Amino acid sequence: MKTGYIYDESYFWHDTGSGTLYLPSGGYLEKDVFSEDPATKRRVNNLLERCGLMKKLQKIDPRPATRKEIELFHTPKYIDKVKLLSDTTGGDAGDHAIVGRGSYEIALLSTGGAITAVDAVMAGEAENVYALTRPPGHHAEADMGIGFCIFNNVAIAARYAREKYGLERIMIVDWDVHHGNGTEKAFYNDPNVLFISIHEDLNFPNNTGFANDVGEGEGRGYNVNIPLPPGTGNAGYLHAFESVIRPLADEFKPELVIVSAGQDPGIFDPLGRMRVTAEGFGEMTKIMKEIAQKHCGKKLVMCHEGGYSNAYVPFCTLRIIETLSEIQTDVEDPFASGSNGYPDKVYDHQKEVIEQVINIQSEFWSTLRVQV
Repeated sequence: MKTGYIYDESYFWHDTGSGTLYLPSGGYLEKDVFSEDPATKRRVNNLLERCGLMKKLQKIDPRPATRKEIELFHTPKYIDKVKLLSDTTGGDAGDHAIVGRGSYEIALLSTGGAITAVDAVMAGEAENVYALTRPPGHHAEADMGIGFCIFNNVAIAARYAREKYGLERIMIVDWDVHHGNGTEKAFYNDPNVLFISIHEDLNFPNNTGFANDVGEGEGRGYNVNIPLPPGTGNAGYLHAFESVIRPLADEFKPELVIVSAGQDPGIFDPLGRMRVTAEGFGEMTKIMKEIAQKHCGKKLVMCHEGGYSNAYVPFCTLRIIETLSEIQTDVEDPFASGSNGYPDKVYDHQKEVIEQVINIQSEFWSTLRVQV
């Protein structure tokens, strides 16, 4: 089976207005490249076409999510707010969650892309799927949008998978540089979903993503935060994957694996301070693929989240899709030399954070107790 690839031209037409970095332009802020710009995603498509990989993928068209499916996580009042903004003047649906004219329908299609990806792997139409979803979703909470996210694509897709397919163990790994606060809240009391967020410590949103936030009630131990120090590169990320994420997967034994794939830990991202390269994203994908192959018949869904370097996101995403499809193109990372001069190793302060996570989570997971 081929690797499935989901996108729709509408994703690139979600209009977040003009701005500079993550703020609207005006006053002393001269208009520049707004971070949540369609160019990063459109350039992924362009690169896939240019190198010939697109022809070797299984193109899958997304369907719009239904209102009932959006209500698997979001409140009716919030959904109504997004639709009203979309139908009228546009505006902010919460905290830096810009809704443009027509964005409601595009957001439904973005969430529908995640749902379509779940259906594809569950039906055996593809072993794995990369969904180039936009707008992103992992910050969106039940009653408000946050950080460019309108509807929480991955959280809704996971709840959909449980409802339609009766799955009892879903693993979500969020490697976006920013904490997946919305997805965390969706499953904070839920022992059927193991949520792991590996992110830059104290970046965004404020006051979330702490290692001590382990879930509540029956969900205690099923929420895992790995808040890495700024400057962490491939070696630090892979150390966390091998020492925390893989052992947890082996004990949890997921029936479906979903990844919130934000490429903003990339070394050139304007909204992150990490040093992951395209090669690093490929290695992280390899581990997730091995987990899915070992435990759930290769059922792996990846949904695009952040990533704001127009130049670098396409090459990082290409490495991910090459790894998923096991098709190597002739494209080399043109920016690989930019990581030279800073040794890529696991530094002591990074080890300390990962060891702290292991110590905290070892209360709940026997595979981690063996390591302590």
